[in-house]
Amino acid sequence: MNLLTYVMHLVGSGAFAYYSAAQIRDSKTRPNILAGFQLAESGSVPFLTALSERAAAEGDTWLAQKLKQHASDETRHGQIFAHGLKQLNKQVIDWKSQPQTTSTDKSKQQRSPFFAAFFEGYTPEQLKPAVIDWNVFMGSTYILELDASKDFPRMAKALPDDEPIARNLKLGILNVAKDETTHAAYLYEAMTKRMSLTQVQELIDEWRTRKVNATFAFASNLLQGKSPNRSLVQDSMPSQKDSQLIGT
Repeated sequence: MNLLTYVMHLVGSGAFAYYSAAQIRDSKTRPNILAGFQLAESGSVPFLTALSERAAAEGDTWLAQKLKQHASDETRHGQIFAHGLKQLNKQVIDWKSQPQTTSTDKSKQQRSPFFAAFFEGYTPEQLKPAVIDWNVFMGSTYILELDASKDFPRMAKALPDDEPIARNLKLGILNVAKDETTHAAYLYEAMTKRMSLTQVQELIDEWRTRKVNATFAFASNLLQGKSPNRSLVQDSMPSQKDSQLIGT
């Protein structure tokens, strides 16, 4: 990684840390950011499960097991954030109950400036679990998991200690961060199994640069007011009592 990219990484990471901490500290914006995390964590489960099955079919039982555990962890992470939302009497919005949008509007809503920049040059078809290049998956996911392992503790620290619900959420987020550290470790090991350490570093540098560009693309859209400001939550509906998910 060159010096300019490194400096931009520090600036971008600092700005994101400030933004996310402010969002989760504020009781008004906390539900929306928790919903975003729930959707992201739970949404990755089918992808990781399919990758685990692919690795097994290719004879890489070690990677298949790691991916299976990764998918299981993400399922639990989604439950932790869902539980945090329920403690605030909120839940992820039921999209099926929302007015139908046109295919054009839907594609615009689903387009993410962050991931568009992060995966620039790759088509959605190339990123599907059945065909994605293993190096692309490992390099990109390693960077995301490594950064998440540092971002989540910062967000947890921003939560007030004098509120029981916030304190409980903090414990859950710290557990998520611990898992992200484990995920980054196995992905790094997986890369070293497939290439030399020099090639691993080159791959990491490539995806670090992509992450820096993606972060600034996200920030630019945010500052220009282009990022969608829609709510991801609705009031909780009556349901069966939750099992205790936090702190286990």
